[in-house]
Amino acid sequence: MERIEKPLQQGNRAMAWGSDPIAAILREAGFEYIALTPGASYRGLHDSLVNFLGNERPKMLLCIHEEHAVAIAHGYAKVTDKPMAVALHSNVGLMHATMAIFNAWCDRMPVFLLGANGPIDARRRRPWIDWIHTSRDLGGLIRGYVKWDDEPASVGAALEAILRARIIASTAPCGPVFVCLDAGLQEESLASEPALPRVARFAPPLAAEPSGAAVAEAARLLRGAARPLVMVGRVSRGAESWRQRIRLAERLGACVVTDLRTPASFPTRHRLHPYAPGMFPTEQTLAAMRQADVILSLDWVDLGGALHQAWAGADPQTKIIQCSPDQYVHGGWSMDYQALPPCEVTLLATPDATVPLLLAALGAADAPATAWPTPPVALATAPAIGGSPIPILDFASVVTEELAQHKPSYTHLPNGWPGSACDFAHPLDFLGYDGGGGLGGGPGQAVGAALALRESGRLPVCVTGDGDFLMGVTALWTAVHYGIPLLVIVANNLSFFNDELHQERVARQRSRPVENRWIGLRMADPPLDIAMLARGQGAHGHGPVDTVSRLATVLRQAITEVRRGGVSVIDVRVAPEYDRAASSGVLRQSQ
Repeated sequence: MERIEKPLQQGNRAMAWGSDPIAAILREAGFEYIALTPGASYRGLHDSLVNFLGNERPKMLLCIHEEHAVAIAHGYAKVTDKPMAVALHSNVGLMHATMAIFNAWCDRMPVFLLGANGPIDARRRRPWIDWIHTSRDLGGLIRGYVKWDDEPASVGAALEAILRARIIASTAPCGPVFVCLDAGLQEESLASEPALPRVARFAPPLAAEPSGAAVAEAARLLRGAARPLVMVGRVSRGAESWRQRIRLAERLGACVVTDLRTPASFPTRHRLHPYAPGMFPTEQTLAAMRQADVILSLDWVDLGGALHQAWAGADPQTKIIQCSPDQYVHGGWSMDYQALPPCEVTLLATPDATVPLLLAALGAADAPATAWPTPPVALATAPAIGGSPIPILDFASVVTEELAQHKPSYTHLPNGWPGSACDFAHPLDFLGYDGGGGLGGGPGQAVGAALALRESGRLPVCVTGDGDFLMGVTALWTAVHYGIPLLVIVANNLSFFNDELHQERVARQRSRPVENRWIGLRMADPPLDIAMLARGQGAHGHGPVDTVSRLATVLRQAITEVRRGGVSVIDVRVAPEYDRAASSGVLRQSQ
């Protein structure tokens, strides 16, 4: 059951202060929640949210750290494709939040950031504290990884900026936006009540469609292909778009590949999806790229890099169709735009807008006989064989088997998770990776996703590594406080293990002892008490669990706790290893 603090309904409820219409426009714009870590620079807005709006639409979500606040909004967007509001204290609050903002940016997720500054008028600043919390051009801190930012100088300009930011954040390619509010502006008295804009007239635009000529050329290439390959990357959570992607693949008789950096986008047990997904392109994916005569990329993340790997830096010997709007947000600070892919046809639009047009251009026809080899779709993990700590394949096998009947929605999966364990049949089965590769985002994103999933009947499950959990553990307090059910399973190998593989690679290159790869990376002396840390946030804490038989038992208990509305964390001691396909991808990336 939802737990939201209810203010006393008394006192002055008139729209009399600068922050009151700003709070009102957030309600009119449809923001259900605002995640925040308190800060005096937006105390005016805070008062308006509580005493003017009554902490309803938007409802406050108190967070222990600004990075968690943004991560929660990020996770919420992963489910809903809609932005959540976040309030960030001037200077220091925004500085705390930068990693999570970068994650949302790289993940192309809409997040609405409300910052604060000043007072800009120096005569209104309190001694010392207001001076160190005032900056010139605060948005400059994050301008390289937000879509748009503004620092409006009047209430009217603030209302317009909020509406503009909402439109920009929600227009593909989506991303975070930042509106910075002057503390003095928030606290000034209003001479009269301003008229609020009619929000319905400021809706995000419909998705743009690619040119008819480009669609026709892409359809011509695909129609003539003997071995078409569809690489599915960034797409929406829409069920109808999911079905249309299946129809396109079946119409073409195409081989389909997906990865674990982006959310579930195609059924992994479908006969046309023969290869298990990985965090990086697997050897099977790279081989399929070389065998294809036409590749259709549906906003695949780092298409250029995958082509470079598949052909070892040589010019790709296949025709390539790229469908992506991503170049609209390519800038000069962050290199997250990746390598430039060579293409015969570029469709400058989202896959969701393009796939129906391709289906129409291809026309009705019997599915062609595929020229692809048809290996069995054998994606099940190996049976558990025991051992302590638990081998990663055993861990994944037990987790997926125990959760299968509970409609799990995996909000996060760790590096090294075996793609063979992935049975995704719905767009909410898996919500993708953290975006920017920054540890600490997994727990917060899981809380936001669980909030959005609360009425869905699904079981939110975050499977994460020990480093990610330890950096983000206090995000779980917010889930406990507001009654957001969530299961967190920590794959604890007592190490920053990804870096062990990198250090091993360097040692081999330099003919140095690989046995030293663990130094400066292991967290085993003493081991951190993950279950106790979970209980410290008010969650249920279990473990350490180091056998498959106990893991199955504890999972059943934890599922019961979550179904009753709780947050449950299981510390699972896994072997310091990755699934072979996953580890080969990591090592290939380190070259």
